[in-house]
Parts: sequence; structure tokens; C-alpha cells
Amino acid sequence: MEKLSTQKRAAILRCLIEGMSILATSRITGAAKGTIIKLLEQAGEACAAYQSEHFRNLPCKVLQLDEVWSFVGCREKSKAEAIGEHPGDVWTWTSICAETKLIPAWRVGDRSARTAISFCHDLAPRFSGTVQISSDGHPAYKMAISHAFDTVHYGQLIKIYGKDDEGRDIVIRSEKEAVFGSPNMDLVSTSYVERSNLTLRMGNRRFTRLTNAFSKKMENHCHMLAVSFMHYNFCRKHSTIKSTPAQAAGVSGHQWTLEEVVLMIEAHLEAKMEAQYEEAFATLNFTAPRKGPKSYKPVAPKTPWYLDPNSGGPGQLEFPYND
Repeated sequence: MEKLSTQKRAAILRCLIEGMSILATSRITGAAKGTIIKLLEQAGEACAAYQSEHFRNLPCKVLQLDEVWSFVGCREKSKAEAIGEHPGDVWTWTSICAETKLIPAWRVGDRSARTAISFCHDLAPRFSGTVQISSDGHPAYKMAISHAFDTVHYGQLIKIYGKDDEGRDIVIRSEKEAVFGSPNMDLVSTSYVERSNLTLRMGNRRFTRLTNAFSKKMENHCHMLAVSFMHYNFCRKHSTIKSTPAQAAGVSGHQWTLEEVVLMIEAHLEAKMEAQYEEAFATLNFTAPRKGPKSYKPVAPKTPWYLDPNSGGPGQLEFPYND
């Protein structure tokens, strides 16, 4: 089977990251639809694993949390009439460091307290010190943050809604509230994370409203999110800090290219395959496959029977009778 070059795979990822659909990517790059989907699966798995492993002991001090809505298969209100089973509405819980602009963790699920707790437990151990957290007034955050963080300064920006002249809901004012610890109320804000969610919605085709570009499978939805965040954190220079967020957070020493991302994906797949082989051999008590030429222990040559006096050959037999 022919293997795509590093440049070709980087071109495919670049098309997907810039908001092109799978079929449009296929037309532009000449790669088959199945090849693009397989690369997306491999890239999503590798990017999620790499960021989860390397986003540790981060120097972030001020975090902002929020959720962004999308749907998979169909909208929640259309699930009853839809053909087949679909997840419906899904929410992507995101976080951002207000200083480095790094997105250290995210979680895909519903908008319940269970997903909030899972998200915060993934987020909490990634920092080297005490952090200040800001979020909106979603009640699930209070229990999740108190459950996941040992020491934290937490404040909420609560939006007060009203009606405009046409009866539509609008934000008429906002109020700040200290929830845990001693948060600096001047830093209680959700502006950065909301702008980050807008970047995600504009760049990730699966989040575009009022189109048929929505995700059809939850797995591919999560894979594309991991690739998008990998590009944002490592490859895209932020206009405010003049470097990538990973550089600002000390995770990377340079701005990555997509070709480097492809090489990282290859290394991840090789390490995964090697781990699977080792696990299989350990489970079944197999010997690891030979990596060098086969060798044998030296064996002394045997004496032919006709030269061995103890072999029982001619002249050594005793007959029980005489002629």
C-alpha cells in the first residue's frame, strides 16, 4: 500500500484546519475520502495524547472556563424524528490561560455536572501553583471546581438577561461574584475564552452554524477538536503575544510546522504499535521476535558409528548362539 508523503499529509491537515470539508479536501489534495478520514483519526488520537502528556506543571495563574455548543448527527429537538441514533447537542468545555493564551484542556459531553466534574479533574493537575479561575454563572462549575481543586481562587461573571423591543433575550448587564478563595475581581472575566470559542467556531468547519457541515460521528468530532487545538497551541502564532501559546507557556521552544505534527503522529503510532506487541507477548508468554540473524550454539561434530568402538557396530555384537 502506498504511503502518503509527509508534505501531502500536512496539506490534508492544513485544509481541514482551515475549515474545509472532507470532500473539499479530497478535491483539493487528490487524496481519497477514506484516506482523509483515516488520517484524521490517527492525527486526533496522537494530538490528544501529546497535549495531555506535555501539558503538565504549567505556569498559568489566571484561567477562564466556558462551554461552546454544537451538535452531532442532528439537533436535540430533532432526535425524535431522526433516522437512527444520534448524540444530538454536544458541548465542548474549554479553558484558556489569560496570560499565555494556552488551551490546556477541553472536554466533549453534555452540559451536566458530570461532564463539568470530569473536565475540572482533567484540568486541575496540570498547573504548578495556585490558579485563579473565572467562568460564567453556570451552576455546575461551583461543585466541579471545589471537587477537583484543593486550593483555588474562583470568581463568576454572572450575566443578567432581559428582552429587547422584539422580545429576544439579550444581556442587559453583568455582575461579578467571588465564590472561593480571594480572587482578584479585576481579573474575573470570560472575554478571552469567549473569543477563543469564536476562533474555534470560525476555524473548525464542524462548528459552523446553519450549514450541513456538522459532524456525523462523535469520534470524528473529537478527533477534529484535538487537531484544531494542537494547531492553535503549537503552530499558530498568537497576534497578542507574538508567539505560539505553547512557546509562551514554556512547553515548546519554537513554532511548529504541520510537517512536524505529522512526524509526531508517526512517532505516536510506532510507539503504540510497539506497546501493543509487548503487551501481546507478555500476555501470551511469547518470546519477542528476533531482530538479528539467527544463531546456533556451537555443537561438537559426532564420530561416525563405524569409527566409534562403543556404537555396537560390526565386530561388537554378541550373538546368543553359534553356528
